Amino acid sequence: MPDAEILSAPLVLEYPFSRTVGPVQSAFLTGLREGLVLGVRAEDGRVLCPPVEYDPVTSAELTELIELGPTGTVTTWSWEPEPRPHQPLDRPFAWALVRMDGADTALLHAVDAGSPEAMASGMQVRIRWAEERAGSITDIACFEPAGTGPG
Repeated sequence: MPDAEILSAPLVLEYPFSRTVGPVQSAFLTGLREGLVLGVRAEDGRVLCPPVEYDPVTSAELTELIELGPTGTVTTWSWEPEPRPHQPLDRPFAWALVRMDGADTALLHAVDAGSPEAMASGMQVRIRWAEERAGSITDIACFEPAGTGPG
């Protein structure tokens, strides 16, 4: 049928819901808004950051929040030479797993190091807070090598 009419209809793919967080993650996000980083103590004594509601090993509910400092250690990283729109920085940066001081797990975030030569696993970094904070992970604008910037 060479002259058959092609039928089409617009389709908008959307996910019209919002996620709610429980008491532990809510405390974590509120802490970020206030300039604090919180972890949660697991049954075996490890401190998990970002915190989770349930122990990943035993499934026990976790409630003991631990205040962590604004510094941490890069455990591994990858360089982003050409950032895309909506990424944390508009210039080249590293994606890194950062184990906050006092925590036993790492969180993924951006490190503004300037160049890949300035990055290394094991390096100390500290939080650069966003100027305006609203209670989300983006309240941490990025990490930077320890000893730089105003904090």
